[in-house]
Amino acid sequence: MEEDVPGMLIGTLDSIKLLPESWRVILAVFAMVMVTAVVAYIASKVILFMERRVQESRNLWDDAFLHAVRKPMVAFIWLLGVYWAAEAAYRYSKAEIFTANDSMLRLGFIWLLVWTLLGVIKQGEVMLSSPGKVKRPMDYTTVTAISKLMRAVIIITAVLIVMQSLGYSISGVLAFGGVGGIAIGFAAKDLLANFFGGFIIQLDRPFKVGDWIRSPDRDIEGTVEKIGWRLTTIRTFDQRPLYVPNAAFTTIAVENPSRMLNRRISETLGIRYVDVKQMVPIVADIRAMLESHDEIDDNRTLIVNFLTFNASSLDIMIYTFTKTTEWVKYHQVKQDVLLKISDIVEAHGAEIAFPTRTLHLPDGIELSSCTSGGGEGDNEAVAAVSSQSARGEA
Repeated sequence: MEEDVPGMLIGTLDSIKLLPESWRVILAVFAMVMVTAVVAYIASKVILFMERRVQESRNLWDDAFLHAVRKPMVAFIWLLGVYWAAEAAYRYSKAEIFTANDSMLRLGFIWLLVWTLLGVIKQGEVMLSSPGKVKRPMDYTTVTAISKLMRAVIIITAVLIVMQSLGYSISGVLAFGGVGGIAIGFAAKDLLANFFGGFIIQLDRPFKVGDWIRSPDRDIEGTVEKIGWRLTTIRTFDQRPLYVPNAAFTTIAVENPSRMLNRRISETLGIRYVDVKQMVPIVADIRAMLESHDEIDDNRTLIVNFLTFNASSLDIMIYTFTKTTEWVKYHQVKQDVLLKISDIVEAHGAEIAFPTRTLHLPDGIELSSCTSGGGEGDNEAVAAVSSQSARGEA
């Protein structure tokens, strides 16, 4: 082997003839481990010091890179130190186990590189979707999808490199993947359908994490908690988790109330027939009230009109939109609007109608009043009226 750090250390120890060979081996390995520990400790402190210094700068990427590289850098120093110690032990013992030192070093370096890249991606994901770190944060769902795709690319590439390092042919692996992919595709068609369904969700973005969605085709309604590559997790309003396969979203209609611009108030108000002459001023005052209401959007459709002659009421159509889309505040605004409408109707001397029925009796028939504690006399009066009615029909 060519002269390197282990060789230099061994040459120095071999010049010390006072120690036996076994002690020289122990001393060499101990020295390697101690130097590695000291260098790793110093490197960790240096990177931490640099992290504190770069936090004062406006560039956020240097913070993310240093935070992601600190632990892999320390692990790399330990990897190199253990490799040198194993090389020193191999030169003395010639044990078969130490012949894998070079392969372990290559595999360890690949693992550390993948660890570093995944850490940078994670830090970038947090940074790009955080309002406190960037002025215009990206959509969390989009950032998550991109980071997952980049992680998959890095891991697959690392696996192929490792297989090539271990002596396997990448071309053979790819050829096997092409032939076996057909069989796997038939066996895992549902899994692939969910995977591509998740890809379509990330591409079209009909909803994102935090949105309230529902489907008129399925019993699906709640807040999106997570969009995975196979399942989408939805938290229903009774706080139960609902796991929906992504393939379902390619075949059903999905509503996204979270993206609504306004909420609608659509009510039908009925007043009595005896208040028909008050219809015009009541309608005008209700419209004026809605047009001047602070929580009603006057840029949207506003309809207040006499609608129809109903069975027991004269119906007024009230159709308008609130400015807020918040569920709780919307009901507060709606309550205020309905109470003000009630005050307007009352101010005009009218009343809100309720279902009534008029009963016309033949001439000569009278109904006597019955008390709640009706006794035998009341029953006789009712019986007399029924008898008279029967004779009249006869």
